[in-house]
Amino acid sequence: MSAIKILWVDDEIDLLKPHILFLEKKNYEVSTCQSGTEAIELVEKENFDVVFLDENMPGLTGLDTLSEIKSKRDTLPVIMITKSEEEYIMEEAIGSKIADYLIKPVNPNQILLSLKKNLDTSRLISEKTTLNYQQEFRKIAMDMAQVNSFEEWAELYQKLIYWELELENIEDQSMQEILESQKTEANNQFFKFIERNYEDWFSEDEKPVMSHTLFRDKVVPHLSKDAPVLLVVIDNLRYDQWKSFEPIISNYYKKESETPYYSILPTATQYARNAIFSGLMPSDMEKKHPDLWLNDTDDGGKNLNEDKFLEAQLKRLGLNLKWEYHKITNLKSGKKLVENFNSLKNNDLTVLVYNFVDMLSHSKTEMEVIKELASNDKSYRSLTESWFKNSPLLEMIQKSQQLGFKIILTTDHGTINVKNPSKVIGDKNTSLNLRYKTGRSLTYEDKDVLAAKDPKSIHLPTINMSSSFIFAKGDLFFAYPNNYNHYVSYFRNTYQHGGVSLEEMIIPFVVLNPR
Repeated sequence: MSAIKILWVDDEIDLLKPHILFLEKKNYEVSTCQSGTEAIELVEKENFDVVFLDENMPGLTGLDTLSEIKSKRDTLPVIMITKSEEEYIMEEAIGSKIADYLIKPVNPNQILLSLKKNLDTSRLISEKTTLNYQQEFRKIAMDMAQVNSFEEWAELYQKLIYWELELENIEDQSMQEILESQKTEANNQFFKFIERNYEDWFSEDEKPVMSHTLFRDKVVPHLSKDAPVLLVVIDNLRYDQWKSFEPIISNYYKKESETPYYSILPTATQYARNAIFSGLMPSDMEKKHPDLWLNDTDDGGKNLNEDKFLEAQLKRLGLNLKWEYHKITNLKSGKKLVENFNSLKNNDLTVLVYNFVDMLSHSKTEMEVIKELASNDKSYRSLTESWFKNSPLLEMIQKSQQLGFKIILTTDHGTINVKNPSKVIGDKNTSLNLRYKTGRSLTYEDKDVLAAKDPKSIHLPTINMSSSFIFAKGDLFFAYPNNYNHYVSYFRNTYQHGGVSLEEMIIPFVVLNPR
C-alpha cells in the first residue's frame, strides 16, 4: 500500500519539525509549504490525501485558502489548525466543509487521531464491526435454536436487521454472506414456529398484536383531544426500510415507542390492510360487511372500502371523533394533500394510506430500471430512503411537526426478495398472487407451504366448499408448470408478499412526538 501523502501549510513550518518527523516515522509522507498561494499551486499539481492548514497566515488567510482548495478538489479532506477559539472562525470553517478543527498548540497524538478519524475511519469501523458480528453470530445461532415465543422472534428479527445495517457499509463481503445465510436459517425456523402456533393465536390469551387488533390495542390509546393524531400506513414497508429513513424523521420527531406487530396471513394488502381498518379478520369482514368485502375471485379493487371499514370500527368502539381518511397513490395526489394540509389540524384523527412502496415493489417486476436499482435488500433500502427524502410524505411530516400532530407510523405487511420457485397446480379460478394461493384442488410441494385446508380455522373466507389456502415458505414463489422457465426467470429476484417470512410478518409500529 502506498504511503499517505500529507500537505502541511503553516507560515511557521520550521517550528513543526518534531511533528513532521513523528508522522514520517509512522510512514506518512509529508510535504510542507508556508503560504496559502503556494498550497493552492501544490494541490493543483499533486494528489494529496489530506491537508493540514494553518488558519492565521499572512497574505491569503486559511479560510480563503480553504475555499480555493475546495473549489479545485472538493473531496480532499482539509484539517484546520488555529490559535483562535473565536466562534465565527469555527463556524466559517465548518460551513466550508473542513474535515476537522484543531486548536494550537497541537500534540503529535492529536494529529495522529485526526488522520485516523479522516482516513482510516472506514477501515477501523469495518474491522470493529466484523469482530463484533463474529462474536454476536454464535449468540444469534444459539438464540435461534431456543426461541419459542412471538416476542422472542420479534427481538431476534430486530437483531438480524441491526447487524444487516451495521454490515451494510463494510468492505468484507463475506460477513454479509454469513448474515444472509443466518437470515435464511432464521426464516426456516420461523416458518416452523408459525406452522405450530398461528392457528392457536386466535383462541389463546398469549398472542401478539395482529392486523385486526392493531387499531383497537395500539392506536386508540393515543386518540385524545390533547393533540391531533396522524396515522400513516405506508403500504408494504419492511422493518429495515423503516430503519433506513428513521434518521430523516428524527430531525422533526422524537420516538415515543417502537413496537413490532404481526401481519395476518395472507400478508397481502386486501387481507392485512382491510383487517387494520375494520378491526376484523377476513372471514368476519365477509360475514358482517358483505357489501364491502371482495374475495380473490371477485372483480374490482379489493381495498376501495377502507374508510367505510374504519367508520364501522369507530362506531363499534364507541369513539366519537372528527376524522378523515386519505389515500395517496401517486405524486399528484400527494402534492395536493400537502397544499391543503393545514385544514387537517382540527381533526382528532387523520388517516393517511401511502401506497408508494407497494407501487415500487410491484413495478420492480414490470420495469427493468427498477429491477436494476433494487437488485437486493441494500439497494431496495437505499431506493426507499431516496424516495422518502423527495416525497410529499416528508413535506407532510414537516407540516405535521409545525401543527403539533402526534404521528403513528406503521404498515400492513412487509415484502421479501423471492429467489426459488415452487411448483403449484390449480384450476383457472386459483388466485394469482405469487406467495399465496387460494382455490380448489391445489397441488403443491408439502414441504414448501403452510397449508390451511380449512380456511375458517385461521379466520379466512371459504370461497367454496373445497377451497383451501397455501402460503409460501421463506423466499419461495409459486410457479405453474406451463411456461415454467419463462415465468421463473421473470419473477425470480423480485419483491413479493403474501407468504410466511420474518420480513413479511414482523412489521413496525412507531409512535412519534414533534420535536
